[in-house]
Amino acid sequence: MMNDASPDRDSKPRLAPGVRLGENNNQRVLLMPERALRLMGPSLEIIQRCDGKHTVAAIIANLQKIYSKARPEKVEEDILGYLQLLQKERALDFE
Repeated sequence: MMNDASPDRDSKPRLAPGVRLGENNNQRVLLMPERALRLMGPSLEIIQRCDGKHTVAAIIANLQKIYSKARPEKVEEDILGYLQLLQKERALDFE
C-alpha cells in the first residue's frame, strides 16, 4: 500500500470499488460513497483513463500531448498530484 509516495508510473489506476463516473446536472461527476466530485477539463481526462488498462506513465504521456501548450513537467506534476489525492480519498486503486 502506498501512502504519500507518488503512484508508480508502471501501475494501472482504476476506480476503486463503489466509485463510478456519473452525471449530475449535465456535468460529469465522480461518484464516491457519501460524496461526489465534479469533474471538468483535465480531471475528467485523467479519470476517463483510470480504467485499469492505462499505466500512470501512459496517462501522463497522453495528457502531455493534449495539453501541449503547458510545460510537460507541470502536466506530469499535476497528474501525479491528482492521482495521489484520489488515492487518499480512496477513489482509486493501483494495480
